[in-house]
Amino acid sequence: MNNRTKIFWGWYVVFGGFLLLGLTYGTRYSFGVFVKPMFAEYHWPMSIISLGASINMLMYATGGVLSGRLVDRMAPKWIIMMGAITSSLGFFLTSLAQTPVQFYLSYGILCGLGSACMGVVVTSSSVGKWFVKKKGIAVGITTMGLAVGTMIFTPIAGYIVKNYHWSNGFAFFGAVLLVFAVLISQTLMKRSSPEDYGLLPDGEQDRRGSEQDPPSPAPEADTRLSDILKTPAFWIISLCFSVCGMTELMVFVHLVSFAVNNGIERVAAATSLGVIGMASLCGRFFFGWLCDRMRDPKYAVSLGSLIMAAAMVLLLFMDSSMTMLYLFALIFGFGYASTATVMPVILSDRFGRYILGSIYGALTFFVAGIGGGLGPVLGGFIYDTYSSYDYAWRFDLVMLIVASILIITLKAKTDKK
Repeated sequence: MNNRTKIFWGWYVVFGGFLLLGLTYGTRYSFGVFVKPMFAEYHWPMSIISLGASINMLMYATGGVLSGRLVDRMAPKWIIMMGAITSSLGFFLTSLAQTPVQFYLSYGILCGLGSACMGVVVTSSSVGKWFVKKKGIAVGITTMGLAVGTMIFTPIAGYIVKNYHWSNGFAFFGAVLLVFAVLISQTLMKRSSPEDYGLLPDGEQDRRGSEQDPPSPAPEADTRLSDILKTPAFWIISLCFSVCGMTELMVFVHLVSFAVNNGIERVAAATSLGVIGMASLCGRFFFGWLCDRMRDPKYAVSLGSLIMAAAMVLLLFMDSSMTMLYLFALIFGFGYASTATVMPVILSDRFGRYILGSIYGALTFFVAGIGGGLGPVLGGFIYDTYSSYDYAWRFDLVMLIVASILIITLKAKTDKK
C-alpha cells in the first residue's frame, strides 16, 4: 500500500476524540440522574448538591486553561492519560462520599480537573490542528461523541440508581474511564499536529518534505494569546457561549428532578437526557456541515441559541406529559449541539489554528467555569427559593435570545486559517 492510499492520520484523531468525548461527557452529564437519590438520602438542600456540579465545572474550566496550553506543546496522549487517572479516582471517591465537603473534593475538584484533560479543549483542539477546509465536519463528527455518550450512559445511570445504590453508579463510571480512556489516549491520540510529521492539513498531500524537513510555519504561528484577549471579538464570543453553557448545565443537572417533580417516572425522566444526546447527534453533524458552508460561523451560533430558546418555552408549559418532555429534549438537544461544535470552528476562523488549544482553553474558562458553573447552582438556588424551576427556565429563555442577537454583532473575520 503506497502513501496515497493510507487513511490521513487526522481521521484517527477524529475517531479518538469521538470516543473520549463519549466517555467523558457521558459520565459527567449523567450527574442529574444522581441528584434526586442523593437529596433523598442525605437531605442536603438542592443548592448544596448543585454546588458540587458547579465546582466540577469551575475546575473543568480552570483545568482547561492549563490543558489547552499543554496541547499546543506536547502530544495529547499524556494529557489525556493523566486526566483519565484523576477523573477515575474522583468517581471512586465520590461513591464513598458522606459529607458535602467530601463530595466537593471528589466530584467537584478531582472529576472536574480530570475531565478537563479529556474534554473538548484537548480533543477538539487536537482535531482542529489537522484540518482547515474540512474543520467543521471533522469537529462536528468528533463532538458527536458527546451525544452518543449521553445516550449510552444516562440510561445506564438510571438503571443502576433504580436497581442498586447510586454510589455504584459513580464507581462504575470510574472503572470505565480508567480502562478505556487510557487505552484510547495511547493509541489514537499519540500525535500532535500534521506539520510535526511533514504532513499538510486535510490530507490533501501525504508529504511535503520529510519528518526531518517539516513545512515552514505560517506567520500566524507567532500569534500571542495576550493579543487575542485584548480583542472585542474574543469577549463577545465568550459572553454568548457562556450563556449557552449556563443554560445547558442547568438543564442537565435539574431536568430529571424537574420531571420527577411533575410526576414522571424516574427512569423515563433520566431517559430524557439520553434523548437530548440523541438529538444532538444529528445537530452536531448538521452544525459542522453548516459551518463549512456558511461565510461566517457566527450565524450557526445564533441559530443554535434560538433553537434552545424555543425549547425552553416548552418547559414553561410542561405538566406530567412524557411527550412534552421528550419533545423538549429533541429540540433542545439539536440546538445545544451547536455549542461544542462551533466553538473551535469560530475560534480558528477568527484567530487561526496554531495556538487553538490556548485560545480554546481561555474561552472554556469563561464558558464552562463561569457560565457552566453558574447554571447548576443558580437553578438549585431558584428551586430552593420558589420550590419551582419556572423562574429558572424563564431566565434561560431571555438570556438565550440576547445571546443569539449579540453574536450577530461580531465583526467580519480576518483571513486566518
